[in-house]
Amino acid sequence: MPATESQAPLTDQAACIALGEELGLNKSLPYTPNWSAAPDFLRLIVEHARQARPNTIVECGSGVTTLMLARCCQLNGGGHVISLENGAEFAAKTRAELARYGLEDFATVIDAPLTTQTVKGREYQWYVLKDLPDRTLDMLVIDGPPGFIQRHSRYPALPLLFDKLADGCTVYLDDAARPDEREVVALWQAAFPGLAHEYVATARGCSILRMKRDRP
Repeated sequence: MPATESQAPLTDQAACIALGEELGLNKSLPYTPNWSAAPDFLRLIVEHARQARPNTIVECGSGVTTLMLARCCQLNGGGHVISLENGAEFAAKTRAELARYGLEDFATVIDAPLTTQTVKGREYQWYVLKDLPDRTLDMLVIDGPPGFIQRHSRYPALPLLFDKLADGCTVYLDDAARPDEREVVALWQAAFPGLAHEYVATARGCSILRMKRDRP
């Protein structure tokens, strides 16, 4: 029997729990259908983190992704997740979940409220970066800010963080099936020719971009 609309979130939740159990996250996970990343996107970033063993991971938005990526770092024996979170309540909740799983040494949630910033001549509401450590990024996960607050809401991520991206840094953009995110990817590719792009047809769409800096 096909799953009904009301059953779909339960299916996603079960898939999220199953992935968490594969990682040894056997306590309850703070999964919410409307705000958490879909299980197929979670699996993509988890598999990359386990295989590529990034030293520094930055994510825009916190939650289940933070827990899973921090656990990957723990399993890898190194690495650290830095989450930019504009919601103080969400930040506190994620910190509490990290503590509950004993993952505080592998992730930091930064309170990064959205403020007006000018990027490429246009104003955006985007995360304050003053508390972001000056580190080279090996992996970037973009699942915020919410798309409804402005057009091209996630565009500032690459212009503002580009100089921190390591050669070979891999960027994961969630919700990439939406027209707005497709336009954002096109703008990024036009501005940064060194980005190789791959689209994965997950439930909400995922764009994977890999940084290839020119070598002498």
